[in-house]
Amino acid sequence: MREAAFIKQNKQKWLDFERQIYAKENSNPDELSKLYIHLVNDLSYAQTFYPKSKTILYLNSLAAKSFQKIYRTQKDDTNRLMYFFKTELPLMVYEYKRYLLYAFVFFFVFVAIGTLSASKDDTFIRLILGDDYVNMTLENIKAGDPMAVYKSGSNWGSHIGITLNNLRVGIYSYIFGALGGVGTVYILFNNSVMLGAFQYMFYDQGVFWESIRGIWIHGSMEIFAMVIEAAAGLILGASILFPQTFSRYNSLKQGFAVSLKIVLSTFPFTIAAGFLEGYITRYSNVMPNYLSIGIILITLSIISFYYLIYPSFVYKKVMQNFKKS
Repeated sequence: MREAAFIKQNKQKWLDFERQIYAKENSNPDELSKLYIHLVNDLSYAQTFYPKSKTILYLNSLAAKSFQKIYRTQKDDTNRLMYFFKTELPLMVYEYKRYLLYAFVFFFVFVAIGTLSASKDDTFIRLILGDDYVNMTLENIKAGDPMAVYKSGSNWGSHIGITLNNLRVGIYSYIFGALGGVGTVYILFNNSVMLGAFQYMFYDQGVFWESIRGIWIHGSMEIFAMVIEAAAGLILGASILFPQTFSRYNSLKQGFAVSLKIVLSTFPFTIAAGFLEGYITRYSNVMPNYLSIGIILITLSIISFYYLIYPSFVYKKVMQNFKKS
């Protein structure tokens, strides 16, 4: 059967299934499960005969969304938070993983721009970071303590102030995604270019290693969360620009619901990063290398696993369970 005929034959069934998934009233989970089996069969057929078709992406998306609705109706409210972080959020991340890819590509390109610009223009770092901050940092480097800026203020005061600022930046990055994603990209551009110039300044002064083992104690989760928040903003923007088969209003509702949950999921990591910056980073110059590097690797591994690896595990497990049913 040609793909066009396959789509024509099943299109109405898929659209009906889609309507049930997004219906406000609770659908019968048993009925949804039966429909899901038909969907899985269609997906298997498409994977076999049309392996490079966009139909597979569409059916995969329907499968993930239907599981969320089926499983959600079977859970008690007491398990809601655990379900959100263990199953619902990873499935959303898996479904929208291309936006994570876009966000990371933007991030690395913008960091490279900041680094290259700083290396080619001596005034660029001062333009981006400001004279006061650059002069203070250079004085700290001469005094033998490049990370002295993180020692100012009390532990708890720094923790609270840093965390609130990072949450504010993340929320702005997400909200400005409503401008078709342009606002999110602009905020990511500013922060990423600043990071590239910031790190190059330490490299240029011969204290790159000291900056790595200090800054990235908290930066691993802080920067990673920033990129995830940007991805959420891009999802929001795409829901407005590319409604696909939905009306623009319904597409925005769906995009807002998904992207908001993704951005909220970063808050625990942002809070943890603020704690590390307020209480741990200030001691990076006196702690042994193995400890600082260990903290960096552990924090980076945790957040990387959760957003980049774990969603695939959850999705594969869901698909296996329903194929057995």
